[in-house]
Amino acid sequence: MNATTQQMPNASAKRRVGAETSETRALIVDTAEQVIRDEGYAAASTRRVAMYAGLNPSLVHYYFPTTDDLLLAVFERGAAQSDSMIEGAIATGDPVRALWRFFCDDSRTALSVEYLALAIRRPAIREKVAAHSTAMRNRQVDLFQTVLGEQLASTTRCSPEALSVILAGIGRALFMESALGVTAGHEEAMQWVAAWLDKLLPPPPEPDN
Repeated sequence: MNATTQQMPNASAKRRVGAETSETRALIVDTAEQVIRDEGYAAASTRRVAMYAGLNPSLVHYYFPTTDDLLLAVFERGAAQSDSMIEGAIATGDPVRALWRFFCDDSRTALSVEYLALAIRRPAIREKVAAHSTAMRNRQVDLFQTVLGEQLASTTRCSPEALSVILAGIGRALFMESALGVTAGHEEAMQWVAAWLDKLLPPPPEPDN
């Protein structure tokens, strides 16, 4: 009887936590992402996230036993969102320009920079980040090859792979400098890229009325 009595509360508690899985887990990941945006990934410890989420740290540990588990969950959700945004850009009538706008999206670039730093410092996460980055690069290269084809190489001597690196790199540099308060030349750089793409691409479609 004593053994049964001791086991029952634990089993009951586990069922209650399980029933909260969707909302509670989402809250934890939401909070961790906000901490990463505001303070950087190094601040997103399970204890700190629990404090901001108004949860007991033990509940955060129930879903994410280690900080790496939590950071990986945030990255995986962000990666899925980025994939969806890229596919949305590719599905437009002007995919290359839409992809350039994606690269210049400060909200996504901020997280991308944090994920890069995270991957460098956390070997357990590096492989996941590298695999996703490679898949994104390959998707972009396929798009540039399909849309621009031989024109890209003959006009600019730039490969689709190089174009992907250039556009993503410029977008990341603009964000990192802006975070420091350095904006000199940013508008000119964006105008130059837009004009350069205009030489390679047909005019952008007219907006729907």
